[in-house]
Amino acid sequence: GDPKVPVLYEVERTRTGKSFSVRSVKAIQHGKPIFICQASFQLSQESPVQHQFTMPTVPPPEELLTQEELIEKFLQNPNLAEKYKKRLNKIQAEDVPIDIKPVNPPDIFCAEPQEPKHLFWVRARGYIGETDMKVHCCVAAYISDYAFLGTALLPHQQYNVKFMVSLDHSMWFHAPFRADHWMLYECESPWAGLVHGRLWRRDGVLAVTCAQEGVIRVEQKPNQSKL
Repeated sequence: GDPKVPVLYEVERTRTGKSFSVRSVKAIQHGKPIFICQASFQLSQESPVQHQFTMPTVPPPEELLTQEELIEKFLQNPNLAEKYKKRLNKIQAEDVPIDIKPVNPPDIFCAEPQEPKHLFWVRARGYIGETDMKVHCCVAAYISDYAFLGTALLPHQQYNVKFMVSLDHSMWFHAPFRADHWMLYECESPWAGLVHGRLWRRDGVLAVTCAQEGVIRVEQKPNQSKL
């Protein structure tokens, strides 16, 4: 999208039922669609049919370093190679409006395959408050996309990434939550280019489930001739 150009939104009332309603939204710039969204809305209804996974047991956010503190710690290493300094400085320069505390920080200096799983505490910076739940859902949508597809890269640290972008992103909101309170983001990649995520409230309630498909292109190493 172009931030300097207004966005025209076309909304289609796909379905309006007694309990569920569906709306299809197309965002258009320069006469072309740049974004398509399908949103499903449900009336709040009590049901005895309920279950969820168990939240992973991890240290609380108060015992962990923020992403910025971890980067500062790495940059203080006098033996840090220049290419890693550039990568860390680039991450540090990003103006990210969310607080992140990795539970299992991936070893960015390791070229060996790592397990495609990532756990980190996350919350929006600043105060949002007891506002409309839709606002917290919108903020969670932004949070859920951060570092999500990167989980699929952990087994492939030996490659230089040329191109990485999300193709589609799906979210299911299960329970009320505050996006400005710490939540545990559990990410895993069962298949290259596909990631699943779960946002847990601190009390162990599964608030949001996410899934994303993306394309990852890396620099191919030339085959060495055996002649």
